[in-house]
Amino acid sequence: MPQPSDTPRQAVVPDEAAGRRFDAVLAELFPEYSRSRLAAWIKSGDALLDGAPARPRDPVRGGETVSLVEVAEIQTEAVAEDIPLDVLYEDPHLFVLDKPAGLVVHPGAGNPAGTLVNALLHRDPGLAALPRAGIVHRLDKDTSGVMVVARTLPAHTGLVAQLAAREVHRQYLAVVVGALVSGGTADAAIDRHPRDRLRMAVREDGKDAVTHYRLRERFRAHTALECRLETGRTHQIRVHMQHQRHPIVGDPLYGGPLKLPKGATEALAAGLRGFKRQALHAEVLEFAHPVGGAPVRVEAPLPADMVGLLRILREDTRAWEESQRR
Repeated sequence: MPQPSDTPRQAVVPDEAAGRRFDAVLAELFPEYSRSRLAAWIKSGDALLDGAPARPRDPVRGGETVSLVEVAEIQTEAVAEDIPLDVLYEDPHLFVLDKPAGLVVHPGAGNPAGTLVNALLHRDPGLAALPRAGIVHRLDKDTSGVMVVARTLPAHTGLVAQLAAREVHRQYLAVVVGALVSGGTADAAIDRHPRDRLRMAVREDGKDAVTHYRLRERFRAHTALECRLETGRTHQIRVHMQHQRHPIVGDPLYGGPLKLPKGATEALAAGLRGFKRQALHAEVLEFAHPVGGAPVRVEAPLPADMVGLLRILREDTRAWEESQRR
């Protein structure tokens, strides 16, 4: 699939399209681009009908030649910064990377620099021509794991469409408070908290949100869960697990005060007190390649802090089980 350039691409309007709107026909001739992007090119005169500008609603006759110049416009003013990235998969159309905990995705108030966007622009300056520098979904600052980033407009359009259609498999590992006995599904709408604008909350008038979870490993007072997103609302897993009364370990917004299990070992107490971020890791991402359709599956290894947390929980569980046998 070509990159944006000043060289026109051409296509012929099929005869059976006669009488239809120019913008609708253009979207069918160039489906790799979003309708909003094509509409902008029609407005700017970069999409021509038989060599002349046309309005989006103008009808076509059939047989005309459509010329399209894919103009790359600067979409972000963020500055490139040499920040290391752990790239798990790369091709001309996309990156899949392992985002570390602590790295903010987008520049914003309080984080004008030092973000994933700044790092991506250093890796590939061409991302400045894409919406949000190619980022089509995000992870919270203190959530680690796998993310996909588009490098071309066709890839961006395709990935956004797959996410909207819920065709991207996103699997997380979460360590939550409480020893669950089974998995389940959290189906509860989410929207902004009515009083605290930094938080999200389960609300009847919120947006549809569904999280499927199953037991990965059970400890005496905690559980490692495999969570699969059906939707992708802000803070979704964190809010849903709090709503289930099993908040994620270390979650500063939704976790509540630290509660140590009875007879907790010193190692467990120190480990839980020292875990200062939500114990949530995006471990698997699966999707159809947006250019060509080949299946892509990428895994991000569990980071050291979560490996250490799981080790401490296992050791505490073994010590507790031994004490019960005495």
